[in-house]
Amino acid sequence: MSLISSALKRINPSQTIAISNKARELKAAGRDVIALAAGEPDFDTPENVKEAAIKAIRDNQTRYTAVDGIPELKAAIVAKFKRENGLDYKPSQVTVGTGGKQVLFNAMVATLDVGDEVVIPAPYWVSYPDIVQFAGGTPVPVETRLEDNFKLQPADLEAAITPKTKWLIFNSPSNPTGAAYSRTEMKALTDVLMKHPHVWVLTDDMYEHLVYDDFEFVTPVQVEPSLYDRTLTMNGVSKAYCMTGWRIGYAAGPEALIKAIGTLQSQSTSNPNSIAQWAAVEALNGPQDFIAANNKVFKERRDLAVSMLNQTAGLTCPKPEGAFYVYPSCAGLIGKSTPAGKVIENDEVFATELLEAEGVAVVHGSAFGLGPAFRISYATATKDVEEACLRIQRFCGSLR
Repeated sequence: MSLISSALKRINPSQTIAISNKARELKAAGRDVIALAAGEPDFDTPENVKEAAIKAIRDNQTRYTAVDGIPELKAAIVAKFKRENGLDYKPSQVTVGTGGKQVLFNAMVATLDVGDEVVIPAPYWVSYPDIVQFAGGTPVPVETRLEDNFKLQPADLEAAITPKTKWLIFNSPSNPTGAAYSRTEMKALTDVLMKHPHVWVLTDDMYEHLVYDDFEFVTPVQVEPSLYDRTLTMNGVSKAYCMTGWRIGYAAGPEALIKAIGTLQSQSTSNPNSIAQWAAVEALNGPQDFIAANNKVFKERRDLAVSMLNQTAGLTCPKPEGAFYVYPSCAGLIGKSTPAGKVIENDEVFATELLEAEGVAVVHGSAFGLGPAFRISYATATKDVEEACLRIQRFCGSLR
């Protein structure tokens, strides 16, 4: 009899976390490493949010709370959805979890049975298919294309849907590509979904506020209100509010689904951190002007990275609309060799050799379900982005 469950054997450790850990180990050993693997803003949590957390401690807001969020945070989330997305929810339609990942995990575990299929555009955030598999479902990756800027096309979505399809997991702006869908592009996809009333939508809007060049963010239910009763709209404070370590994610959707998620959470983690919840109230209700200031820096880094990578031998890098990632194709380098004679057989070898030769940590595209490519997070100091791109240019230029 095996100690480890069959459910756990269906998943693997997060490769983005593994590469970030490897970079930290090399730095600790004295190597000059520029880590571009983690999806984490380098800006500090805003001062007003920190002060709200300190006040919560002083006010003794340190006890158990309602399993799926304090009323004040649910009210702030309801107000956010109305103010920013034009969506009407009641507090009973809102769940708060320990990060967006827990919300996603809860939704899949609470709804999937063996044989249920979940359509996931690729490249995808590394956790989507593993969570689906843990829950007993079957991930159905749908490959996007470089020439479409890695955006899911309506015909490909249509072809992937079967009678067994239970969910579409949709992420815009995307991790890992930064691709974001315009209203027109979103409407073309929601038109497909309207033909398949058995398919639910989990939309991961975590990078909603990180968009550039006057891009207008829209979420599926905004574009097609008829999807309201079968959509879970997920978001959180990690990225835009620079609160990754605070671990607060949230979602809104039909009451029956929210209740099921709450039942599951009541038997796992129970409530999210009480202090972090009060900090999230301030994040959502407080001043928002710092987001535009941060985005100005992110845009400069994006433009720098895209320009330098597109000047690099063998690389092609589309310009994304949002998030803080670029996803250059390294197809032009596959089959070439390093000066030491190591053949670049795939993007994982590329990333490994880049780290070894130049001390630049990136995540290989196959970890996200689509290569040959790699993901760079430019959520780090601009000088480090520039230096990393110079090193990438040098490494690629050395391949023969």
